[in-house]
Amino acid sequence: MKETILLIGHGSRNPAGNEETLRFAATWRSRHPDWRIEACFIELADVLLDEGLDRAAAGSRQVIALPLILNAAGHVKMEIPAAIEAARLRHSGVTFSCLPHLGMGREVYSVLKQRIGHLMQELAMPDPKTTGVILLGRGSSDAGANGEVARIARWVFEGAHHELVDIAFTGVAFPRVETVVQRQVKLGMTQIVIQPLYLFTGLLVERIKAQVARLCAAYPQVAFALGGYFGFDEGILALADSRAQGASTGRMLECDGCKYRLAAASSHAHHHDRPAAIPS
Repeated sequence: MKETILLIGHGSRNPAGNEETLRFAATWRSRHPDWRIEACFIELADVLLDEGLDRAAAGSRQVIALPLILNAAGHVKMEIPAAIEAARLRHSGVTFSCLPHLGMGREVYSVLKQRIGHLMQELAMPDPKTTGVILLGRGSSDAGANGEVARIARWVFEGAHHELVDIAFTGVAFPRVETVVQRQVKLGMTQIVIQPLYLFTGLLVERIKAQVARLCAAYPQVAFALGGYFGFDEGILALADSRAQGASTGRMLECDGCKYRLAAASSHAHHHDRPAAIPS
């Protein structure tokens, strides 16, 4: 086999989330039966980066990594490129490269726009001027990753007629969803659409459901509509196709092999439980 594409998922403490990542890989493989497609995880799963890269390298001349990640934080900028550097040393006869992560570009915006439209239908198409939207991200200690959420929220605001389109995070960064809901209610929203920015299920997705249930009880005068994760949306599969096609054009992750990344790798620490530092 000349070439292998390695899908890299985040990994979840909830086995169902990891199973869905593998099911995504199987679905994508069925769309491209001539491609060799493997999958691994960054953390919290059985097949981690090093093993995944080794498996992909077996019998291949080229391994192309594709991170199934929406936000480029430490995992994408540091851990994946570092693992690829190490794999190059272990497999000198194999070429390794890394495509850009899925990101939150126009393709994901199109998916969100459709999702929000369906949630508005669930609410019987209320006035968007009194219907707030909250995009709920994972949250990161990397301010740039949180900024990707803010950017796509601006696109949603400019592409619709909602008076308020806000962002919130499930952890690490602020604000949290309860604070944003409180603000939107004070500003006169009588319906609130909450759309999580998640590809697959996991413990955080279950946490979001519990949070929204509490919010429904705390604000009985407000109608809430909660969206689901969207990793199996046709738009995400098409985005994976587009990323893979980018391999033939040489469009690779900028951090792969970057001398500045290599210099910073020894001092970098990735955290899931601390707020983002504000640059001076």
